[in-house]
Amino acid sequence: MAKQSSIFNFFNKSPPPVLKAKPSPSPAEADLPSSVRKKNSSPKEEAKHASQTPNTKKTPAKPLNAKASKGGFGKLFGNKTLTIKESPAPCPFSAGALVWAKLEGHPWWPCMVAPQPVGGQQLRGRGKSQRLHVHFFDEPPTRGWVSTKYIREYQGSDSSDAKTGGVFFSGKPVIRKAMELADAAMPDSPETRLKMPVCMDPSDAEEDDEEEDMESTLTDEDLTEEEDEETVKSKPSRRSSRATAEQGSKSKRRRIVVASDSEGSGDEFKPEQAGCSSEEDEEEVVNSMSEEDVESECEAEPDSPVKPVKRKRPIEKPSSAKPKPKTPTLPETAKRAPLSSTITADTKSRLSAFSAPESFDSQANGSGAGGQGGATVWDHEKLDWLQEGRRKDAKRRRQSEEDYDPTTLYVPEDFLNKTTPGMRRWWQLKSETFDAVLFFKVGKFYELYHMDAVIGVNELGLTFMKGAWAHSGFPEIGFGRFSDGLVQRGYKVARVEQTETPDMMEARCKTMLKPTKFDRVVQREVCRIITRGTQTYSVLDGAPSETHSKYLLSIKEKAEEESSGRCRTYGVSFVDTSVGYFYVGQFQDDRHCSRLRTLLSHYTPAQVLFEKGNPSAETRKIFKASLSSAMQEGLTAGSQFWDAQKTLKTLAEEDYFKESVRKDEESGSSVLPSVLKSMTSESDSLGLTPKEGYELALSALGGCMFYLKKCLVDQELLSMTNFQEYIPVDVEMEKAAGPTSFFSQTRQRMVLDGVTLANLEILQNVSGGTEGTLLERLDTCSTPFGKRLLKQWLCSPLCNPTSIGERLDALEDLMGVQAQATEVSDLLKKLPDLERLLSKIHSIGTPKGQDHPDSRAVLYEEVTYSKKKIVDFLSALEGFKTMQEIVTILGPVAVDFRSRLLRQVCTLHTTALPEGLFPDLSAELKRWDTAFDHQKARATGVITPKTGFDPEFDQALSGIKACERDLQDYLDRQKKRLGCRNLTYWGTGRNRFQMEVPDSVSERNIPEEYKVKSTKKGWKRYWTREIERLFSELQSLEEKRDAALKDCMRRLFYNFDKNYRDWQTGVECMAVLDVLLSLTRYSQGGDGGPMARPQVLLPGDISQSAAFLDLRGSRHPCVTKTFFGDDFIPNDIAIGCPGGEEEGQEDKGHAPCVLVTGPNMGGKSTLMRQCGLVVVLAQLGCYVPAESLSFTPVDRVFTRLGASDRIMAGESTFFVELSETASILHHGTKHSLVLLDELGRGTATYDGTAIASAVVNELAKRICCRTLFSTHYHSLVEDYTNNPAVRLGHMACMVENEGDEDPSQETITFLYKFIAGACPKSYGFNAARLANLPEDVIQSGHRKAKEFERSTISLRRPFRLCRYRTRFTVDIDTLV
Repeated sequence: MAKQSSIFNFFNKSPPPVLKAKPSPSPAEADLPSSVRKKNSSPKEEAKHASQTPNTKKTPAKPLNAKASKGGFGKLFGNKTLTIKESPAPCPFSAGALVWAKLEGHPWWPCMVAPQPVGGQQLRGRGKSQRLHVHFFDEPPTRGWVSTKYIREYQGSDSSDAKTGGVFFSGKPVIRKAMELADAAMPDSPETRLKMPVCMDPSDAEEDDEEEDMESTLTDEDLTEEEDEETVKSKPSRRSSRATAEQGSKSKRRRIVVASDSEGSGDEFKPEQAGCSSEEDEEEVVNSMSEEDVESECEAEPDSPVKPVKRKRPIEKPSSAKPKPKTPTLPETAKRAPLSSTITADTKSRLSAFSAPESFDSQANGSGAGGQGGATVWDHEKLDWLQEGRRKDAKRRRQSEEDYDPTTLYVPEDFLNKTTPGMRRWWQLKSETFDAVLFFKVGKFYELYHMDAVIGVNELGLTFMKGAWAHSGFPEIGFGRFSDGLVQRGYKVARVEQTETPDMMEARCKTMLKPTKFDRVVQREVCRIITRGTQTYSVLDGAPSETHSKYLLSIKEKAEEESSGRCRTYGVSFVDTSVGYFYVGQFQDDRHCSRLRTLLSHYTPAQVLFEKGNPSAETRKIFKASLSSAMQEGLTAGSQFWDAQKTLKTLAEEDYFKESVRKDEESGSSVLPSVLKSMTSESDSLGLTPKEGYELALSALGGCMFYLKKCLVDQELLSMTNFQEYIPVDVEMEKAAGPTSFFSQTRQRMVLDGVTLANLEILQNVSGGTEGTLLERLDTCSTPFGKRLLKQWLCSPLCNPTSIGERLDALEDLMGVQAQATEVSDLLKKLPDLERLLSKIHSIGTPKGQDHPDSRAVLYEEVTYSKKKIVDFLSALEGFKTMQEIVTILGPVAVDFRSRLLRQVCTLHTTALPEGLFPDLSAELKRWDTAFDHQKARATGVITPKTGFDPEFDQALSGIKACERDLQDYLDRQKKRLGCRNLTYWGTGRNRFQMEVPDSVSERNIPEEYKVKSTKKGWKRYWTREIERLFSELQSLEEKRDAALKDCMRRLFYNFDKNYRDWQTGVECMAVLDVLLSLTRYSQGGDGGPMARPQVLLPGDISQSAAFLDLRGSRHPCVTKTFFGDDFIPNDIAIGCPGGEEEGQEDKGHAPCVLVTGPNMGGKSTLMRQCGLVVVLAQLGCYVPAESLSFTPVDRVFTRLGASDRIMAGESTFFVELSETASILHHGTKHSLVLLDELGRGTATYDGTAIASAVVNELAKRICCRTLFSTHYHSLVEDYTNNPAVRLGHMACMVENEGDEDPSQETITFLYKFIAGACPKSYGFNAARLANLPEDVIQSGHRKAKEFERSTISLRRPFRLCRYRTRFTVDIDTLV
């Protein structure tokens, strides 16, 4: 890539801002730096020219000669620059061809090549500027000109490039719809396609071609005028009539104002001749915007191929510098030739600084300041102290040192002193947040510099601006989109705002004795650091991309020795920052970290914090294997990861909970919420000492608090006081006295650990998606908070039969009021995410205080953000009104509901009906309806409260009215005094209330206290001391009114948040109702087969308690068809009770273990998963896909299914199998359900058989839990044939030509029916044939199998004779 000229070569100092109308860029361009918008690029040879020119004073430009024309200028215009007659290259695609087209800044879009409807032209330009006219498949259809280098052949939506991972893949609905339209047109011939309705609206280029000529032939004088005005005009290179469909959307245009960091520049530009520049413009490189371009950014969909509406450019400008040389008239085919031969080399050199890149790929690889043909080497990459291995942190510790802090950077002071004031501040902030990407506010734009700019270009598709140091940026309004793009890719984003205006900066400098140049720059501070675990979705951040929670987890570990092996104690604190819920807890764990794995599965963290050096190697392996996509960050012990005492001290000092204490009188003098108070020592009344058993939990909370404080969101989240203690589900199980007491407690939940959730595919499938999972099957919730609650219910089903029965009763009640349920479901779909909106409103209403930098931030889109806040607030109010309407609909029928749970969530809580949980919000909603004019606030972004709502505003307003009355009374008195009825007040602003007296009033009648302020013909205007006093009082009251109005929105939100508990209770009730409706829809529909209400029986006392499972005619909840497309075959499963079709097994009616055999691919694993999912569904309180189900509650479901290793954790397949089995044997109880699939496959046959036999014996005789154990070890089946604790069952199949010497003749028909008895063989060669193994390999394997079978039989005969003889001897002895 040729070396490009820096913009610093042309300006010694920043030129003054000049207000001038600019052409409006496309929506995509509006978000990009101005360098990418200049599609009418300058000649390429200027990069070469710049690299050959010494960095000293420039020589005057010489006329072009023949040799020069052979360079880049000649390449662009040809050797004959005055007469351009080159014909364009032939079109690579004919009319009617289907193609993929891409506009820069937009995704690939399915299109059809079509002639331009007005002139019939299909191809424009030549070389790299050649463009093709295409028709975009869209509704309504649009068209435009696209560069031929962004045209690819369209091969259909089923091609590999259009699928996941392909170049053209997109999940956006508009593009998927466009692909459907293109697919529909594929079978047609090109002639037929051209008859399709296309866009016929004329574009600007077709209305006025002369403007194109004029803009394509800039003369030296044009360029000189533009330099004097410091406004570089760019002409949109792509036009479409679609812009007319997006009326009202105006894009912002940037003006490049560049400071001089180039000491060697010899440019003669004199800033003092062009006007005085502001101090801020002189000190740094900025991208600012003229005052005429303050309109909102185009709100059109950013990914649609929308083209800008081109503004008209003046045809000519008067100039006194020198006459314009005539521009030769070019033929029609050469209108796109950009320049004439009259352009000087110096002008071309200036233009090259603004040339756009050839493609976005070149931005990241070779554009900018790099050498010719090589990769770019930016200035920051040349800094020795920034190189890998040579960096130091802020305390000058090297990377090789143990306590090196990678989040900070040491920047040498002498380097800072050489930089501009603005860049000095950037490096200071970067040194404090080296691990974050700085979005550095400059005017109305966020700028990215140096290494951050490289990330912005590579990850976000931004564009480098010209210069030797990396630089890119985007407008303020695009912060939400671009910050979220980086955060989702695992980056931290630091938002740096200007916290003072230029006027404030001047006032500050005046108070200083000797302000330096570094003082004469507006202050900038980090106002927010955003990571994946700390997203709060404020008005700047935009809407969340997903409904499910993302947690920030802080963890601390303490390892202890136990007689049975290593035991660990974990302290955890995790928070969902989008809703402000904190969970704090401490628990002991086994050597396999079972409880920790369960925690990570139930509350999957997006980010993990830990104390450096604290987590053990085993814990780090779990993080590496289970949380490979989560951010993991180590904090320094003590200073960053606080201990319990420092955590409690900080909670007491920071006053996080002072507002909640005021609201909740019951908390008395206690500062801490009740959950945290219970974790402090009872002997310490101040609450500064942790209780024994909670030290690690409070320390983990301290690490979480430090990080939230660093991200500047600690106040808004902690002040919500939403704390819950996290207790692992199986802890209560261990404390229970017996099964009856455990299952009778309503708070108890079934344990589903991470292994079970993954093996049963409850939340995610093996590929990480939700397709085919139980969650996807059940989730028809209408609200985001309902979806989150359903996920929580799925992770922890109920254990108490009464609670399960209440949910089932609720489903039956809802089925009985189908009309009301449908109406309620439609209303629920209208609700926004009220749970997150309440958190937003709390954040806005919470006073941040002057120490928070965000309270001082200068936002140029303040009106836009205010409108967003108001829209969110009004949508919350509308949502609560809808909830009230739902309660009104269900109220009349709720009295007949059998379910107490449903009655509670659907009934208003009143003194007459204390059972109801839903709060009566009608009075509050009516109050907020009359608080202010909703429509006016939505339109203006300003809330003007009505009388009686805001005391401060009302007081100022009443004072203003009284003062105005006094002024009017004074005027009336003066009218009588002067005897003139024409006396009136005149003036505006600070010149108001001048008494206008006509000259007809005699001078002798004018009192002495009247002072003349101004005059006009026939009138004189006077002021008096009384007017001056009253006006001064009025101004003071107006200032109070304006101050009250400015803070009015925050105070209103604060008043709304005072009733947070009521609002939150209402949301929780609606979430429960939404989930119950979702379960009702599944229970009614299912997969089309019968759905049964499960019967859950409480086990009796110890003497007669027998856990059992009796499942009849069951189907898989998520699979409705077999592999071959047939209907799913229902099956009976009986464990611990007599089952059907049990020939010869009458004595095994209560066998807790079932050995499952059957052919490969016969359905064993499906049967086991089906059993587990049906039990989970039943204890969730939902109908199950079966004819009937009766069982005692399951306290925990264990699974060992499938074969997989954990390479990242260094664990082999067999080790994983045994680890999961060990967890079952350690934690299983008689009330557990165990699903073991083919244990022992990862080792030798004898070892595997022996281990499997021992495990079966342990499960069946010692633990006595309900077990399905599938195996292909037929010797194992023989061993347990006569064992009363084990029952045999197999998946039936039909075999034809069995025993034939040719295995290809053997035919297996799977019946997918589970019946009693054992399967004699596994029929592995059938699976080999289905897998398309080579026939000779199958034949060879079959012969070897026969040999093994014969040898095994010969070895077994002596053992069988011995066993028979022993049994016969015992029988004889018994008879004798």
